[in-house]
Amino acid sequence: MPTYKEKDNIERMITELFEKEFPKIRNVSMHLLVVNDLPSDGGPDDGTGDIVKKYAKKFDNLHIIEDKKQGLGWAYVRGMKYAMERLHADAVMEMDADFQHPPRFVAPMVAAYLDGADYAIGSRYIKGGSVPKEWAMHRKAVSFFGNLFIRIALVKPKIHDLTTGFRLTRVKGVLDKIKLNELMELSRFAYKVDLLYQSIKNSKKVVEVPLEFAPRTEEVSKFSMQEMVSTFKVAIILGIKDKQRFIKYGAVGLIGYAINAVGLEVFYRLGFSTGVAAAIGAEFAIVSNFILNNFWTFKEEKITSLAKVVSKFVQFNLSSVGAVVIQAIVVAVGTGIFGVGTRQIMLIIAVGFFVIPYNYAMYNLFIWKTWKVPALEKIQKLLG
Repeated sequence: MPTYKEKDNIERMITELFEKEFPKIRNVSMHLLVVNDLPSDGGPDDGTGDIVKKYAKKFDNLHIIEDKKQGLGWAYVRGMKYAMERLHADAVMEMDADFQHPPRFVAPMVAAYLDGADYAIGSRYIKGGSVPKEWAMHRKAVSFFGNLFIRIALVKPKIHDLTTGFRLTRVKGVLDKIKLNELMELSRFAYKVDLLYQSIKNSKKVVEVPLEFAPRTEEVSKFSMQEMVSTFKVAIILGIKDKQRFIKYGAVGLIGYAINAVGLEVFYRLGFSTGVAAAIGAEFAIVSNFILNNFWTFKEEKITSLAKVVSKFVQFNLSSVGAVVIQAIVVAVGTGIFGVGTRQIMLIIAVGFFVIPYNYAMYNLFIWKTWKVPALEKIQKLLG
């Protein structure tokens, strides 16, 4: 819980959490870590830190760390690192001190984690969630359409609230894989989009928990047009970055298609049937695709050891059998109906509509295993 001059809220927040909400959560050790920012000019704190330290003598699970103000993102980075390294947290929840995230929603978030969620998102835009009725219509519109823009930019249609600050993250395999110091725009709210993007990417199970977002009890919102522009910029950068792999895959596919097309033509002219010629051409393309995808498209998960390269190439071929069969059937059936003169058109249809999506799914699921699907976890482990 980051704080900066929150003396009017922090005492009530601490008592409500420790005396009312935490006791409701059974069989879990709940801690509150306050990351209190001090004025960057070296001036005095408003007393927030003193209040937390007073209550820390009463509650063993209350902690505080302090440093000069650098920005919201940096406060969260310090807090998350402390929680993982010093408190050995199994999960970390992000929460504001100003009661915009009502304490009564802590328990449902923890329940989602205990039910297997790697990442729980407090969502204002699902059934049971809401934004403050007190907000003016223009502010509601900015919040809704801004969030919609980010959903589109990141291509995350199943996630309804991508700008919420109320989130719970499993440490092992999710948060501990993120280079927190390298998140974009750490001095602004925009860092939240990058952190959310990477957390979703690392998680096998993401759930949204209804959140009734409340108006600030003190002061006014610090969110500005500058913050909005920064947030949109991060979303666009991440959206492009997220599609880079598919763009590379597409380029490799074009090269594979050229090899495939030449192979089809050469072996057809050598006297093979269109189906067999298409299958042989496809195998040459498979070899090219494996090499280029391993060293370029999926270079972050690049296979380097000779034994594993051989093993994965065998798996790559096996996973591509479906593509070869699909291609051979489409070309054979298509030319059977429309004539052998349409063989290249049939090849384009087979590759464009069937082979490309099939292969991309196989590569991400079973070869380089960048997609995390709980139902396929055992198979993915078995494949090494």
